[in-house]
Amino acid sequence: VIFRDAQTGHTFTVSAKVTVEATDLGDLLEVGNIPSRVGQEARHETGEAILPEDARPQCQQSITFDVVVEHTARGKGVAIGKPSGFETESWIGLKEFTHHFWTKAKPDKWQKWDFFSDFGIFRYRRLLRSHSHDKKVLPGDVAVLNWGTSSEPNRAFCCGNDYRPGRLVGVSRDERKLHIQRARQRTQAYVHYLQTHGAADLKPRGDLTWTHDGIALEPYIREARRGIALTTIRHEDVAETFFPDQARARCFDDSVGIGQYHYLDLHGNDAKGHVSPKGKDVVALPFSLPLGSLVPRDTDGLVLSAKSIGTTHITNAAYRMHPMEWAIGEASGFLAVFSVWTGLEPRVLASEEKHIRKIQGFMARNGIPIFWFNDVSHDDPDFEAIQVLAAAAIVRSDDPRSLSFKPYAPVSRAVVATALVNALKLPTTLPDQPSFSDVLPGKHWAYMPIETLYAHGMISGVGKGRFAPDTPITREQLSFLVKRAMPEVYDKAFGRTPIDRQNLQRRELSRVLYEVLKGRLQL
Repeated sequence: VIFRDAQTGHTFTVSAKVTVEATDLGDLLEVGNIPSRVGQEARHETGEAILPEDARPQCQQSITFDVVVEHTARGKGVAIGKPSGFETESWIGLKEFTHHFWTKAKPDKWQKWDFFSDFGIFRYRRLLRSHSHDKKVLPGDVAVLNWGTSSEPNRAFCCGNDYRPGRLVGVSRDERKLHIQRARQRTQAYVHYLQTHGAADLKPRGDLTWTHDGIALEPYIREARRGIALTTIRHEDVAETFFPDQARARCFDDSVGIGQYHYLDLHGNDAKGHVSPKGKDVVALPFSLPLGSLVPRDTDGLVLSAKSIGTTHITNAAYRMHPMEWAIGEASGFLAVFSVWTGLEPRVLASEEKHIRKIQGFMARNGIPIFWFNDVSHDDPDFEAIQVLAAAAIVRSDDPRSLSFKPYAPVSRAVVATALVNALKLPTTLPDQPSFSDVLPGKHWAYMPIETLYAHGMISGVGKGRFAPDTPITREQLSFLVKRAMPEVYDKAFGRTPIDRQNLQRRELSRVLYEVLKGRLQL
């Protein structure tokens, strides 16, 4: 990769076995002519039903220069000054700003809040509270301003420091530079407006941003050029409307991270034609990060990261959030390292189950969650087993409406049969007639896995032609199954689990079957 220093013009070349695309705007994809997409895609490109038939690359998310300000004592504010063009240029005119914030007090009534009030904009991203036990905004408090608010309750977000007139991706470097300069001026204009419209007691904190005026060194980028990956994360994989009565969005079985933002937060620019999801179409459930989204479809030696992974214009609106971007960075780093260690291309590592489970196990072993549970911490001794078995769809929540794993809950014979079939990847085998009177096709959800295990000689009933599928299984009974299924891992599988007639716990099932899974894959 050839680099050029923007200030000195000096060029230098870096060669590597694996390169990670982690630029803010996906510039490596552009200069390398690597297949990619910009802005809002066409329906035929992603398969997202909400999209129009034509691609609209000009429809991108706005950028924002954050600014750090302090609420000073009365009369101690420091003016930031107005930028050139203030009030004359349309994008920094008075109508572009407000110091109010609106909340809904009742279904049919709006409440207006001033800038420093309890629900005002200053408190929204407060960084420092001068009085740690007082939630009110007081002199000495420090906040970062990043907001696209509205002048009236029913208007779109148009009156903060979001910069909407242009875009940075798919344009010339000169045009990009112009919009970055204007975006910075907009933030300066916003602070100037606040200081001259009721919030004079503000002081820019350049000591916290390494700038003279408290405005950030670089803009916050919400959307980049995206690589075309092995897996594209679509609207249908994330939005609540596609997962009725479920706690999670799509659980990718090659997950290498988790994330959550309560909705698909699209800060559209001023371009016409933006899709705007509503209702449950815009609500995002807790989601996962598929390994395949980090691997470009047609390019070896490259790992996608940051905002250039295999999302779409719509799903990037949730995956761009900071905790998720951190998870993406962790996962792309692990993938790159594994590629160097093994000498295998990222696409091979992301395409074969053996490698996927090995990467998942290594990440979970290092405390990185890859599946959504709210009751299993990263320092749990069974964290790795529980996480990998859940990602692999072997042992998940007993109720899809819950994020809980319930590690100490008992396990039914039907659940164990299903999990063992999945861990062993046994082909479904069904008899001409049901083997058990209490496990009938169409009557019990575990009919196929129970019959499959029975056909392979791994289970038997409880007598009188019954299986008792919903009866709790004991540790001893599971030990019999494992000894029949994979005797070579038996000792290791029960190394930390007593073999007795106590009811098996869910965490113990994951612990034991993790060894079975590793045995099948020879990990």
